Amino acid sequence: MASYDNLNSHSNSPYGQGPSPVGSGEPNRFESTGYIAGHPPAKKGISTWIKVGIPLLILVIIGAVVGGVVGSRHHNSSSSSAASASAAASSAASAKNELGVFPTATNSEYMLPIYPSTTNTAVFTTPTFTGSSDSSLTWPKDPFQPSNPSATSVRSNRPRLIFPEYKWQALPDLIAKDPYLTAWNDTIFGNASTFLNQPPVTYFMDGSSGILDCVRDIKRRVKAWGYAYRMTNDTTWSNRVWTELQHAAGNGSTPFGPNDPTRWNPKHFLDVGEMLATFAIGYDWLYDAWTSTQREQLLSAMITYGLNNAVEAYGADALGYGWWKTNIQGNWNCVCNSGITMAALAILGDDTSGTASQLLGLTIPDAKQNCAFGPSSDGTWSETANYWYFGTTGHAEMTSSLLTATGSDYGLLDVNPNLNRTGHYHMYVLGMTSLFNYGDHGPNKFSTNANSMLFYGAEFQNAAYQLFQRDQYDAPEPFGVSWYDPSVTGAFWDGLPLDSHFDNVTDGWGSMRSSWTDDTGVYIAMKAGTNVGHQTHNDLDEGDFVMDALGQRWAGELGSGDYLSAGYFSTDAQDSQRWLYYRKRTEGQNCILVGAQNQLVTAAPTTNFGTTGEAQGSSTVYSVPQTSTAYFTADLTSAYGNVTSYQRGIRMINGRKQILLQDEINASASVMWRMHTNATVTINSDGVSATLQLGGQTMTMTILSPPTGTNLTTMAAVRLASDPPTPAGSPDQPNPGVTVVVINLPAGTSQLQVLFNPQWSGMSASAYKTPQFVAINSWSTTSHP
Repeated sequence: MASYDNLNSHSNSPYGQGPSPVGSGEPNRFESTGYIAGHPPAKKGISTWIKVGIPLLILVIIGAVVGGVVGSRHHNSSSSSAASASAAASSAASAKNELGVFPTATNSEYMLPIYPSTTNTAVFTTPTFTGSSDSSLTWPKDPFQPSNPSATSVRSNRPRLIFPEYKWQALPDLIAKDPYLTAWNDTIFGNASTFLNQPPVTYFMDGSSGILDCVRDIKRRVKAWGYAYRMTNDTTWSNRVWTELQHAAGNGSTPFGPNDPTRWNPKHFLDVGEMLATFAIGYDWLYDAWTSTQREQLLSAMITYGLNNAVEAYGADALGYGWWKTNIQGNWNCVCNSGITMAALAILGDDTSGTASQLLGLTIPDAKQNCAFGPSSDGTWSETANYWYFGTTGHAEMTSSLLTATGSDYGLLDVNPNLNRTGHYHMYVLGMTSLFNYGDHGPNKFSTNANSMLFYGAEFQNAAYQLFQRDQYDAPEPFGVSWYDPSVTGAFWDGLPLDSHFDNVTDGWGSMRSSWTDDTGVYIAMKAGTNVGHQTHNDLDEGDFVMDALGQRWAGELGSGDYLSAGYFSTDAQDSQRWLYYRKRTEGQNCILVGAQNQLVTAAPTTNFGTTGEAQGSSTVYSVPQTSTAYFTADLTSAYGNVTSYQRGIRMINGRKQILLQDEINASASVMWRMHTNATVTINSDGVSATLQLGGQTMTMTILSPPTGTNLTTMAAVRLASDPPTPAGSPDQPNPGVTVVVINLPAGTSQLQVLFNPQWSGMSASAYKTPQFVAINSWSTTSHP
């Protein structure tokens, strides 16, 4: 997750001059603080309501309805209007460079780009690439074009991984011409300088969760120093890489793990995968800086502590290293296979043991069958929005390394026909403040970011992906530089629909907003996918929602519990210990709780979605039509064992200025409506309305036509007294600063409408609308004001 260190250094520029805040580096046992994104305590490595880029993280385009957004790989446009298109593209490119970086700043609270309130028709145009019209604004063609690629036949010159020599040669000229590359170069050198005088990363074993924080911290350092060396040939940088890698190999002044082949913790093979990727970059990018003895030592470390363990994982696996292989379509498969592949490619030709060649015959087909299918058919990453970062980073690094080293991706980009839609998912899952960060959010990201968007944008010729990501705070890092196409022009938001429905049955969620460029607008998202099939990173949360308005998140997520808690990842069966923890239980979500019982893991909800279909134009200033709306509904009956029927719907009304949440339920036990917020909540004297205050802004919420005896109350974000206890020694994490707004309903049939009214500046009370009740089955784009 993102750390909130050094935020002030980002308040006047989209990119900081110091280390990108991708993790504080503090050991944290993978605990979230309980704060909703944007309101964390200082100096914590993980926040609960994370924002994107947050990575982090965090997240946006659309699928089939976006003809120009989701493109096909290596698409070649028609030549019928090539001349006029080239002229327009060239003009846009020139205007882009005169304007510079699009965002005027980065929001210091949420780390999201702030766009100027202006219309620039020369620059904010349809997303496109102009490489064919002006070759000086993009990378030269790769001279390595094998006619019959083989995974064990690599390019003759180095570097061969991700950033080949021809790109390093072209980079200085491109930096001088492209404002983003200029800014990124400055940031990377700033990071490298900051890291330079820090001592080698200290070994820290975080219980069964391993040394992942340590390894990813080393990886981001080696990437930054490697970049600085390639740009300067200054041995100051290569010497520092050597010191760091020697320390990680157990040859430093202080110990680093056990002095045996388990030094890199193969029981938690993510650690090995990330360390192998780190050593691969150090070995390959600085190959000419090393003496033959140094190369032998680095190669030996990779084989002894990494690749030999990978052989074990792919073999009999008596030591249990390789559970992540077959049928694991998630981040573990991607990260582990990527690191092994990168290391094997790095040492091909130098490795006389045959280990590298052997493993390349195993990792590629396994990743093709598993890692590539992390995205569902609608592009949603099947684990969570946060694990998208880990999974796609591994996939992108592995695929890019194979392309640059051998000339082929061996089907990793094509085998899943919906892989090209996962960038669309990432864009829409990012709200006005943060991700719709349901489920677990994972450990510190450090070297993990959203730059897979740049890679996929280039490979799938989807300019919107590149344009979206280049404005995010986590973009400036070496791999992103190589994956960025400087010929990209336009605005990602030009022609981009405001809403999208993700209809895969495992995922099932909807995303709705009032703007792509005004972070004070409205964003709502709701989910209703299955409660299984997410690599045990999900919650029991059918009907869960988040709500942004006025630059604040009013309803949000608590995130991960303690990953080392007993039974936390045991299973996703109904009696799993995972469901004993508040943050994973139904009561810890913005959901309906019936009879104080968890939802059923067998839930099979159905969803429906409607939108008036508006798309933002080229201007950053977008006026929502008064008739504009979108809604998401779900039949959640199957999620409860004590419910005869239950439907939930959420929608925007009154020109997307207000939000209506509606529940229609027939239950045989008492019903509790729950919403988690960081706001200060004041229940009004009528008992059926409340005023929420957060970040200097105000939101009101009102129960419309409240059932007899119904009122609003509040309670702390803690387990109910009737809940079964957590396992001994594994308590719930505290959730300070979080209030749960509650509405209690009796057993039987209830119709509940809750209206949320952000208090917009300049909007009179008479301008707010109170909708009539419309049964969810009758909702349409014209059923409400």
